[in-house]
Amino acid sequence: MIESSPRRKLLDAAIDHIAHHGGAGRSLRALAADLGTSHRMLIYHFGSKEGLLTAVAREVEARQRAALTGLDPTEFWRQLTDESLRANEKLFFQLYGQALGGTPGTTELLDGVIKDWLGPIEALLAQYGVPAADRPAYARLGLAVARGLLLDLVTTGDREAVDAAMERFLAMYQT
Repeated sequence: MIESSPRRKLLDAAIDHIAHHGGAGRSLRALAADLGTSHRMLIYHFGSKEGLLTAVAREVEARQRAALTGLDPTEFWRQLTDESLRANEKLFFQLYGQALGGTPGTTELLDGVIKDWLGPIEALLAQYGVPAADRPAYARLGLAVARGLLLDLVTTGDREAVDAAMERFLAMYQT
């Protein structure tokens, strides 16, 4: 069995903690106490509270991209909109705004925040017969729609409305 690094263990614990309790509003010392470590260890591994939260958001995004493989779009949407991800999705949008504003410790979130999704989405589109020339634009459109609807969901909590909108969007690809 391969053991996780201390950084990985802290990151996994932070992801789980934030999923259940949130975390963006907590101080670094409070987050450290919640995770059973010291603020110094979090600074050592992540540089700052913002660095920790950005690492959490990037890892959750990576896990979601990995989950895209093997799921149909409707199943993937159900997984993305599961209540268990709500706090992490809210954190993502909070950090996204901070990163766009240049807040130190958050700008790393922008690295690949769009590009890293395009390949997996294009691969999914290929499975559904979308012509290769159309895939880049449709991948960007799909990402924009999904993120927009997720932002709607974390803002309004109106699951029924965002699900209806996604169903309508996905119906455009059914033949």
